[in-house]
Amino acid sequence: MASSEPGSERMGASTAAASAAPELSVIVPTFNERAVLPELLQRLVAVLEEAAPDYEIVFVDDGSIDESPAILLDAADRNARLRVLRFSRNFGHQAAVTAGIEHARGRAVVVIDADLQDPPEVIPELVAKWREGWEVVSAVRTERPGESALRLFLIRTFYRVLKRIASVDMTPDVGDFRLLDRRVADALNRMPERNRYVRGLIRWLGFRHAEVGYKRAERFAGETKYPYTKLVRLALDGVTAFSTFPLQLVAWMGFAVFGLSLLLAAYGIVGRLFGGATPPGWTSVFVAVALLSGIQLVALGILGAYVSRIFEEVKGRPLYVIATDTARDRER
Repeated sequence: MASSEPGSERMGASTAAASAAPELSVIVPTFNERAVLPELLQRLVAVLEEAAPDYEIVFVDDGSIDESPAILLDAADRNARLRVLRFSRNFGHQAAVTAGIEHARGRAVVVIDADLQDPPEVIPELVAKWREGWEVVSAVRTERPGESALRLFLIRTFYRVLKRIASVDMTPDVGDFRLLDRRVADALNRMPERNRYVRGLIRWLGFRHAEVGYKRAERFAGETKYPYTKLVRLALDGVTAFSTFPLQLVAWMGFAVFGLSLLLAAYGIVGRLFGGATPPGWTSVFVAVALLSGIQLVALGILGAYVSRIFEEVKGRPLYVIATDTARDRER
């Protein structure tokens, strides 16, 4: 059912009765994963039955156009512990993660992708750490087989640059595969950003944090849902949400160009006074104009990235709209 006002969908599950809350909720964002879902369902249920029998699985279908919704709805009909949220269209992976956390009822919440690159068999390790008292348990990728050398280089470079410039301590090689205590999930649900970089928001919240290393598997089937264009957008969300370094860089470039202009002016004056003429040549003028124009365009681009995100926040539209919720359908 679609939201009638911003945020009306976003706190739906947080008001569920505590007595009905399972121990563990597993959130699975899904987009066009028909080839993976049967294997995922089998492995995920088997792991949870052993590690945390009191569980629920919340699949968030992000506007799939293949048979994924039909597979999930059929599975939910056969297993009451499965809940399916279907978006009215594709709103993006971070919106799907957010919707899952907001509708999860468990005392602990695990987020895992549907492509089986994050093995469900790691979940018991996350749960064990949580039972020891840790409130956030992140799964750290120690190996990433199947990724191209260029993709790995860009991802690792981004994580390390973000760690240096971000206002919070960002752990490299950590995605959205992690466990959150209920207190952390509730705090995250109160954060209203629409350009969401969920892993950064969780680090901003603080709480007691532990890590579990794991070897990331190759994709079980299908193709990646994060091409380079989406990776760039996610990277921009991460930088603009947790660092003002690009804005500071613009200021530094301005001071550098101002200093360079003073040096060129002094050079021209000295040449005029002691050389009898201003040094001739159009090349220096051309280079100076091109340099200034380039810096201005870069500055405008950086400022535009921040302003566009302000514009998205000010509009106040819902982060997502849910068309189908099997839990509500069961209540009717």
